[in-house]
Amino acid sequence: MTTARGTTDSKFSKLQDALASCHADGLMQGGSVAVVLDGKPVAEVWCGHADAAGTKPWAQDTLVNVWSCTKGVLATAIAMAVERGLLRYDMRLAEVWPEFAAHGKQEITLEQVMTHRSGINGITGQVPDDIYLNWPRTVQAIEAMKPNYVPGSVCVYHALSIGTLAGETLRRVTGKMPGTFIREEIAGPLGADFHVGVSAADDVRCAEMIAGPGSYDWVDLVLSSPYPQGVQNPKPDALAPNHRDWRAAEIPGGNGHGTALGLAKVYGDLVKASPTLLRKASVTEATRQRFMGRDEGFQDDTCWAAGFRLEDVEWKSRASAAAFGHGGWGGAFGFADPEARLGFAFVTNHMMSFGEDLDARRQRLINAVYDAL
Repeated sequence: MTTARGTTDSKFSKLQDALASCHADGLMQGGSVAVVLDGKPVAEVWCGHADAAGTKPWAQDTLVNVWSCTKGVLATAIAMAVERGLLRYDMRLAEVWPEFAAHGKQEITLEQVMTHRSGINGITGQVPDDIYLNWPRTVQAIEAMKPNYVPGSVCVYHALSIGTLAGETLRRVTGKMPGTFIREEIAGPLGADFHVGVSAADDVRCAEMIAGPGSYDWVDLVLSSPYPQGVQNPKPDALAPNHRDWRAAEIPGGNGHGTALGLAKVYGDLVKASPTLLRKASVTEATRQRFMGRDEGFQDDTCWAAGFRLEDVEWKSRASAAAFGHGGWGGAFGFADPEARLGFAFVTNHMMSFGEDLDARRQRLINAVYDAL
């Protein structure tokens, strides 16, 4: 009999059963789920194993690569810089990053970056496969390229490039690498176990990623589109997080490592009665709709705030219309629901397709939470 460990307030007890059912049905090798309500953790549950062989039980402090869930934390960092007057969403990146202006990029704005419309959806040219592991080299490669399409003309998901674009802009005005900013000004104040750039000492806590059914479906879809650049240099590797060089790097578009509670604390703080990180007006500004339309890479509809997804399939069936957050490759996701003052996160090492026919985990967990509310 599969059991899930952890703690929940009594009304969220069915969340424990929902997570256990995901493991029992073969939908999850290991993972955890957490809920923060008005800033208070009310559920933290984990289940399964942190390795493919099934010899290392998932623990309360197991870290796992959450892929694009990292973008929501990066969006929070950018919102903090905007609130402090260091950045503006309508500003041109070249105002603080002059070298970026080369080759027709001088008019690209921060809002275009945060809504995936900058034209820099991926790096082009001759670059090494490990380009994103080296921050200065990645920055220089972006400076040296021209946009892949006319900035602002279409929306094409910036799988990893958004991390460098927004992260270097943040570094230029704060003097801090994005991983340092997140550690010192987000994770630290909240007591959130979340990292962009994992120390060697924490390797023992890191889960082994597993490429399950359909893991590369989205990559193949983007490669078939007119805008494949975001998955060409390099082609995404689902098992990259199993290596120290990936964990150590700062790739704020996709290599954040955390626990479910760590991610839920970030979202929970943004919607509690008195947020720690941002004023309520700043949260509203960061999470208002800025683009709704078609993503030409995914060839599907999308909706963006300033780096946060809106109306996402992963939560929209139960959450309020004001909910915002970000999902990650393979199944992880985190979001905030302002009406419920709720922060939620699910993290896992078992990557699957986004298709509901293959990955039923999302709805089981979301239903358990909202049924309790």
